[in-house]
Amino acid sequence: MLCPECKKSDTEVLDSRSEEKFVRRRRECLRCKFRFTTYERIEAPKIQILKRDGTIEDYQRNKMAKGIRLAMEKRPFGENQIENIVSDVEHELSRLKSKLIHTRQVGDIIINKLKDVDEVAYLRFLSVYKSFASAKKFQKEAEKLSK
Repeated sequence: MLCPECKKSDTEVLDSRSEEKFVRRRRECLRCKFRFTTYERIEAPKIQILKRDGTIEDYQRNKMAKGIRLAMEKRPFGENQIENIVSDVEHELSRLKSKLIHTRQVGDIIINKLKDVDEVAYLRFLSVYKSFASAKKFQKEAEKLSK
């Protein structure tokens, strides 16, 4: 582990805490005494995504995270909360125990997570995911939430 300040590899772990989905480590550089925090998480699942057009691509965490961030833009959520949602979705994907997952499955998992967290983000994501062509479809989904 390189110190972000002096770029030397002489660091020690001062504190380590295991969370559900990651390990948080408080570190100190032995040379410049700079303290910093690192987060270790389980490597993303080695899966491939079957897209609607039939093409297959490797799973990309940052691509999924970007879609979730866009849905949650200007909502009262911080980066940690968004990362937690992304991690939750990854955890669900790994539980499927399949190496090839359809985009519909990924989208459905994201929708379920967002629905529990924020209705506006849910509707934003759903409108892109389901390709709403009119305000009526959007209104219909919003009415379902109200019930």
